[in-house]
Amino acid sequence: MSDVPPARPGAPLPPARPGSRRLWSSALGLALAGVLAIGVNMLADRLLPRARIDLTQQRLYTLSDGTKQVLAGLKDPITLRLFYSRRLGASLPVYGAYADRIREILAEYVALSNGRLRLEVFDPEPFSDLEDRAMALGLQGVPVDQSGEQVYFGLSGSNLVDDERSIAFFQPDRERFLEYDLTRLVWELSNPQRPVLGVMSALPLNGDPRALMLRNPALGQPAVAMTQLRQFFTVKDIPLDTQAIEPEVQVLLVAHPQGITEAAQYAIDQFVMRGGKLIALVDPHSESQAGRPSPGGPPPSTASSLDRLLNAWGVEAPSDKVVLDLRGAWRVRAGPGERVQAVDYLAWFNLQGDSLNRDEVALAQLEQVTVASAGEVRKREGAAVEFVPLLTSSAQSMLVDAARVRQDPNPSRLLADFRSGNTPHVVAARLRGELASAFPGPPAAGPGGAPGGAPGGGSLQERPANPAAHLARSQGPANIVVANDSDILEDRFWVRVQEFFGQQVATPFSGNGSLVVNLVDALAGSDALISLRSRGESLRPFELVEDIRRNADAEYRQTERALQQKLEETEKRLRELRQGGGGDRQAQAVITPEQRAEIDAARAEIVATRRQLRAVQLELRRDIEGLETVLRVVNIALVPALLTAFAIGLAVVRARRRAAARA
Repeated sequence: MSDVPPARPGAPLPPARPGSRRLWSSALGLALAGVLAIGVNMLADRLLPRARIDLTQQRLYTLSDGTKQVLAGLKDPITLRLFYSRRLGASLPVYGAYADRIREILAEYVALSNGRLRLEVFDPEPFSDLEDRAMALGLQGVPVDQSGEQVYFGLSGSNLVDDERSIAFFQPDRERFLEYDLTRLVWELSNPQRPVLGVMSALPLNGDPRALMLRNPALGQPAVAMTQLRQFFTVKDIPLDTQAIEPEVQVLLVAHPQGITEAAQYAIDQFVMRGGKLIALVDPHSESQAGRPSPGGPPPSTASSLDRLLNAWGVEAPSDKVVLDLRGAWRVRAGPGERVQAVDYLAWFNLQGDSLNRDEVALAQLEQVTVASAGEVRKREGAAVEFVPLLTSSAQSMLVDAARVRQDPNPSRLLADFRSGNTPHVVAARLRGELASAFPGPPAAGPGGAPGGAPGGGSLQERPANPAAHLARSQGPANIVVANDSDILEDRFWVRVQEFFGQQVATPFSGNGSLVVNLVDALAGSDALISLRSRGESLRPFELVEDIRRNADAEYRQTERALQQKLEETEKRLRELRQGGGGDRQAQAVITPEQRAEIDAARAEIVATRRQLRAVQLELRRDIEGLETVLRVVNIALVPALLTAFAIGLAVVRARRRAAARA
């Protein structure tokens, strides 16, 4: 029986036990913690809807300042429609992971757009209205099996005036430029007008007007590169003696500016100072000019330069040296006195692989660019401008005097005298930075009353009535591309043009035309868009596994080849033993006991060799399978074990503290 007496009516209740108080206190504490957690989550969801920490190594989910600037500058609403077929992710998980990243990034775009961006996500089913809508918006359907059903993974955007831009299909191999592609689409929807490109050149890029006089109608055709540029941009021709660049011109292409006036150089300088984008193609030797017939004989000079401008801006493009490259040299016909029929002409070469800077958007998808008698572009010592190489020769290159290709371009002699300097040379580069003007002020008036008149007296261009004030420094960072080769535009170095039933069909074998269009397209964007660079990839290879595989290959492949060769030799010997050693068919049918024993030994050797070969092939996978086992143990057992050890340690510490408090 209990020793506790029964409570009398009206008597006070006995005090609660200590264990009961602790239980109620713990329950109340848990309830308050739950209420606090819910309240904090609700408050954070309301006040910090987009707060996050990007813990990826390459900051994949952190948008660039250029993207933030474009989104902050949006004035009109834009609707983005992401079409993603879940079936694609189910069939190919790599696309599912990529789709998750794209949705996360687009959500960031919407959050930073101050309500100007709206995102809609669709899952188009086969043969549905959504599929028809995706096709109408220009998205590309891709089959994933033999049923003929197509899946979609693209983005379409539209603005208030129903202008549309789209990304037909997101390819994982272009993930490095995902942010650029998305920001470019948004920027184009907010600036729907076609960019204006100004072209200033001494070359007949729009067709040689002397074609009829020279009885060569092909010379009257415009360069294929110019035809492509007119498809995407509004092109305005600007003379080499211009007094000013019109404000509507966003990008200026100056190609082989031979004979350019001082006034025109000043106009280019001030165009850049006011924020205009420039592509300068100078040349130590223009193959295009040298290859065109001239009634008065060969031209006195085939070089061009903009030394005054470029030197002031921190870069040099010498016109007295030509780059020779052995790696990508063209095979050309040898001279009539040569014994060989073809020889490498080192002054004409293809740029491939590491010669193309694939971190730049303009070159990311190009396989090859061809240059001819190109010079070097280099940064001046002490210049503060950002210098990014675009096209670079291989290390098997050297510089020679330009006179060797201007006066006597002998391929055999150049090859015989070639000595590699083991140093690559930059042929084209991109410049960015705040620049100082190359002129202290407007140039003095030349003959005819115009500044810097054309050679021979006077200028064909009249001086502007209200010239803009002189700028001594650029208004913000300038963006310039400099290449020491204008033959990038010459058809014969990158495209074949053929007549097909009255139509001119151009078949490119090099990426020169795409390079020029891409450069203009990149520069035609805002400064914020130009500042975007390639980013990292979320789909990264398992480098440790790749290292193990390469080491295993190096260790075991030689053994595997030796065993394979031994197996083939043994099988060959076995066939010979079965056929007998003589040429008589009847003698070959009789196998002696010695031959039988040798046949049995050969069979045993084949079995043993194949067993060793299988063992070697298993060794190739052993280390990788061992690593896989370790990773499984870590993922399954180690993390729970660490949490359990942490909980036990925390309990021991608390128990010791309570014991110390009681003492």
